[in-house]
Amino acid sequence: MEFFATCPTGFEQLLAQELRDLGMEAVRPLQGQVSFCATPEQAMEACLWSRLASRIVLVLGRIDASTSDELYESLSGITWEEHLLPTKTFAIDASGTNAELRTTQFVALRAKDAIVDRLQETIGTKPIVDAKHLDLRVVVRISRNRATVGIDFAGEPLFRRGYERDRRGFRPDYAAAMLAMGGWAEAGPGALLLDAHSEQGTMLVEAASIAAHQAPGLLRTRWGFEGWAGFDPPTWQGCLERAHRVFVEAPDVRLATFDGKPTTLNRALRTAGIAAEVQAVCQADVTELGSPALLTCDLVGLSEEPAAQASLISRLVHAASEGKPQRTVVLSKDSLPQLALNAAAEQSITTRLGRDEAQLNAFGPLTDTPRTQVELAGTEPITLLVSASDQFAARLKKVARLRARWAKREDVTCYRVYDADLPDYALTIDYFQGCDPHTMMTTGKRWLQISEFAPPKDIDPALARCRLLDALTLAPAILDVDPRNVFVRVRRHGKGGSQYANEAAPFSAHNRSPRHKQGAPVLPPGAHLIEEGGLIFEVNFSQRLDCGIFLDHRDTRSMLREMAKQTKGSKRFLNLFAYTGTATCYAADGGMIHTTTVDLSRPSLDWAHRNMERNGFGGREHEYVQADVISWIGEQRHTRNRWDLIFCDVPTFSNSSRMRSRSFDVQRDHAELLIGLSRLLTRDGICVFSCNLRTFAPDEEKLRRAKVEIEDITAQTIPEDFARNKRIHHAYLVRRSNGIV
Repeated sequence: MEFFATCPTGFEQLLAQELRDLGMEAVRPLQGQVSFCATPEQAMEACLWSRLASRIVLVLGRIDASTSDELYESLSGITWEEHLLPTKTFAIDASGTNAELRTTQFVALRAKDAIVDRLQETIGTKPIVDAKHLDLRVVVRISRNRATVGIDFAGEPLFRRGYERDRRGFRPDYAAAMLAMGGWAEAGPGALLLDAHSEQGTMLVEAASIAAHQAPGLLRTRWGFEGWAGFDPPTWQGCLERAHRVFVEAPDVRLATFDGKPTTLNRALRTAGIAAEVQAVCQADVTELGSPALLTCDLVGLSEEPAAQASLISRLVHAASEGKPQRTVVLSKDSLPQLALNAAAEQSITTRLGRDEAQLNAFGPLTDTPRTQVELAGTEPITLLVSASDQFAARLKKVARLRARWAKREDVTCYRVYDADLPDYALTIDYFQGCDPHTMMTTGKRWLQISEFAPPKDIDPALARCRLLDALTLAPAILDVDPRNVFVRVRRHGKGGSQYANEAAPFSAHNRSPRHKQGAPVLPPGAHLIEEGGLIFEVNFSQRLDCGIFLDHRDTRSMLREMAKQTKGSKRFLNLFAYTGTATCYAADGGMIHTTTVDLSRPSLDWAHRNMERNGFGGREHEYVQADVISWIGEQRHTRNRWDLIFCDVPTFSNSSRMRSRSFDVQRDHAELLIGLSRLLTRDGICVFSCNLRTFAPDEEKLRRAKVEIEDITAQTIPEDFARNKRIHHAYLVRRSNGIV
């Protein structure tokens, strides 16, 4: 009988060889499937033993299906009474369309009608159609004007082994493909598998199962062929008995992983019925293991957190260079493994993981190519992916030492360490120290926020990623920060809109500054406390693009506090585009009695409220306004509200759908904005205006005609740790000319 086995794209040759080894005949790999000929017993054996197939389908016929009626007539000609029992439920699995059959739902409906009518006519009974509790799945695949019709022998996909705890994890068939490329089945007794990233143990379980001669389907309890009229239970029982006879519960195999959680992995092995043990190793123990028969690494299933990727790549490179494995197989999304291992793949397969393209690369014994290493005090030598990264390490060590001295002298605890000093390492690295809000003393907690500027299109993405991973390995070691406290953001130029536009949330009473019983605001998940200028601020490195405080405005905030101290009169302060209200805290600390904090984002305003209350500035005299700032300024010009001191740090561009005004472009719209701000100032009031558009140039002539005075104070507001980038922001003092009311 004719069958075909489906599989992920790229697995066809591996699956074809597996089916040949299982005794199938006329094996022919096609696109996403492999056709073969077998007896029903052999097909059941294939279901039981195949590690690479997704489904195995008995082909009943290839029929004409150019139209709905032709599909119906062709299906009616198949002897369904020989395949579907009246006591069994069934459903149609339709795929593919053509010009007349435009939806799979319609194909399934017409196929169901044809089968039901045929059985009603031939045996006088209508079968039960039940997609949720089916006994038999009928497959109908449309291709152009033809259709392939068959019976699904597998039922549930064959990569559902029965031992998985989380079906969203690494699929066993992908692990099996990696093991097949690595020649694990031929490794022999006592072979060592070292898995660099075990996740939930899928790779280790598959490897142990192969060594134990365990049929991968042995744990399954239901099969598609059991609902087929041609199913012979004694034959199937014979298949199971043979599988149980060859199964070795305690295989002679060695399994090791870097993940350090053998208890969880051993539990996965026991769930699969295999008595094997996993050894957790660190990088220093690799050479003591002996040469692995196979080193495996799944780079795709890893967390998207680049710091975690850097750690894994470092382990992979170290294991490959020091452990000297006979074979290495890596699953990745790009050519990173070739660059990391400094070798060309002997075998490569392009496949897909969901919507993404992925690569399986198999390497033979790696040559002893010298790799550049960096030695740091108190750590093991760090093997670099890119030799030029030693220059980055040298530069970072130097600037970190100088910056630490400056920070201690100036009593600064959060500052920029590295600011794209080297062109190939276009990163910024900001260093933060935690603070105890009660003692105002720094704690032992430290964090790094690293921002990478997306590389130009002419730069190999894999090379750029290797540089980033080197930086992520070196930075925490040089700056003495736990790698788990390193947070990475990739900054790209957007096509419009505020970078905070996706953070809006409906206002409700329970999300405004929740409190402990003692009255202090609750620290939200992922948030930490830092100190700056004698004030406490909340930061969060894992939730947003920016952590909650702009370090380049440190001196600007101090200037605002001094200006607040010198302000006379009503002592009213206005903070526009306020973000988390750090400037409001400084102004209040400088003696401003009334503050107004305005931003379009409710989460930002809640954050600002917490910052103010944490520093002791509560009460109704401090208001928080959620509004489109541009429209709000226009409204306030028609009221009697005026402010003595205004801070306005504008975005470069915004076209948020929640803005009532048109889109905002700082270069295009700044003059009208500043004119409006000048009308909100008291007679002796002053506005500090800032923007971060590098090419910004104020329209002084237009402002002069509108009786607005503007003074460039940018140089006074650039902190020393941002001195390399004089255009990190622009800052100006804005005043009303005499005579303007």
